[in-house]
Amino acid sequence: MKLCPKCATSPLPFVMIAVIASVIGFLTWLTLGLSDWGAWPRLGIAAASVGAVAATLWHYVISCMRRHCRHRDGFGGMTASS
Repeated sequence: MKLCPKCATSPLPFVMIAVIASVIGFLTWLTLGLSDWGAWPRLGIAAASVGAVAATLWHYVISCMRRHCRHRDGFGGMTASS
């Protein structure tokens, strides 16, 4: 993860990833609660959905932060034109 120091210090995007993934996992848990499955299969599927959503969002956020970084040259982002 090669980000500039100003972009890497903000925890907000990563907190949002955790919140969104947790909500998706909870909704998955609730939806699977309507089925006849036991608690462990539901927990496994909900954990897998949290992992899949978190990995996808993390990849998206990192690529957007690299692409739109305007703080410095050389960190993989676009350069600021003046």
